[in-house]
Amino acid sequence: MAIRWYFDFISPFAYLQWPRIEALAARQQVELRPVLLAALLDHHGQKGPAEIPAKRDFTYRHVVWKAARAERPLRFPPAHPFNPLAALRLCLHAGATPAAIGAIFEHIWAEGRAADTAEALAPVAARLGVDAARALEDAEAKATLRRHSVEAIADGVFGVPTLVHDGRLYWGEDATDMAEAAIAGDPLFDSAGMHAVGALPVAARRAPAG
Repeated sequence: MAIRWYFDFISPFAYLQWPRIEALAARQQVELRPVLLAALLDHHGQKGPAEIPAKRDFTYRHVVWKAARAERPLRFPPAHPFNPLAALRLCLHAGATPAAIGAIFEHIWAEGRAADTAEALAPVAARLGVDAARALEDAEAKATLRRHSVEAIADGVFGVPTLVHDGRLYWGEDATDMAEAAIAGDPLFDSAGMHAVGALPVAARRAPAG
């Protein structure tokens, strides 16, 4: 069964999840799909965590705590949120390989560098053996990123990082254990209880604001 990992470099949780995804991809085929989080949020009419002040504050403290617990190097980029299009296009231009993904994550979240311009990305692009300015104008990379966004929406993806396996979503770095259990064939995922919650009726709906 196809396993897809949708991610955006804007997400520190994607950075924290990456070592587990890289290890999973070394054992079996995983489609690594850079996607623009903003496109998903726009489609679903959602705000990103950093667009809600109290949630932004909690999210950043949570990331620092989780990185420390996992003994992962962490240094925030100069500003966040930032426009991730440049980093996503560079990744796709470089083939979206594990090496490219890991290098860009390290540039942003381990070294704490900006990633929103060709100039900012020049050091990591050089390590990948590509020209940053050319990568950002790569028509194929742009088209692939748009296609990934469409495919993510078709898969029901609403946030990043998200693993998709057997038509089911596993959203967030904290769902990694759950996803790996499902991929390994844990029978719980085909149990009556698991199926029942998917059919649970809605008793109330929030009225639109205004």
